[in-house]
Amino acid sequence: MTSAAVEILGLGLGILGWVGVILACGLPMWQVSAFIDVNIVVAQIIWEGLWMNCVVQSTGQMQCKVYDSILALPPEVQAGRALTVIVALLGLVALMVTVVGAQCTNCIRPGKMKSRIVIAGGAIYILCGVLVLIPLCWFANIVISDFYDPTVPPSKKREMGAALYIGWAATALLLFGGCLICCCSCSQRDETSFPVKYSAPRRPTSNGEYDKKNYV
Repeated sequence: MTSAAVEILGLGLGILGWVGVILACGLPMWQVSAFIDVNIVVAQIIWEGLWMNCVVQSTGQMQCKVYDSILALPPEVQAGRALTVIVALLGLVALMVTVVGAQCTNCIRPGKMKSRIVIAGGAIYILCGVLVLIPLCWFANIVISDFYDPTVPPSKKREMGAALYIGWAATALLLFGGCLICCCSCSQRDETSFPVKYSAPRRPTSNGEYDKKNYV
C-alpha cells in the first residue's frame, strides 16, 4: 500500500473518530440506571449525560430535561463538557490541516513543509484521542466505584452507558488514524531527504583522456 493510500486511510479513521466523539458528546447515555433488585419491577429507566437526563417509561415514552445550572453540575460533567467540545473543535482543525498538507491535494508545494503540516494534523488527532479519554475514564471510574460501594443506595447505582463505549471506540480511531498519518509522513520525508545521485563510469579513451559523452 502506497504512502498516499495509508495517509488517506489515517485521515478517514480520524474523521470517523471525530464524528464518534461528537455523537458520544450529544448522547444522554453516559450513565444508565442499574437493575440489581431482582424482586422489584422497575417501571422506568434513567439516562444521565453531559447535557441532559432522560427518563424512559416502560410504555416507551421518554422525557428529557436539560440541566438548569452549569455551576451546580458535578466536576466530572463539567470537565466532560469542556473536553468534548474542545476535541470537537480540534478535530475540525486537524481535518483542515491534514487536507492542506495531504499528498492528494495541491494546496502546498511538495516538500518538507508539506510533510510537517501533515504530521501536525496527525499530532492533533492524537491529542484529541488523549483529551477525550480523560472524561470517559473519569466517568467509568465513578460508575464502577459507586456500584461496588455498599453505602450507595441501590436506587442511586448506575452502569456505564452506550455513550462511553462509543467514546472509547472513537478514541481508538483517533489515536490509530493520527499514528498512521504521522508515520506515513515521516517515512515520506525520510525518503525525500537523501536523494540518490547517479554518475556514469569514467572510462579513459585511446588518447588517455576521459570520454566526455558519459557526462550530462
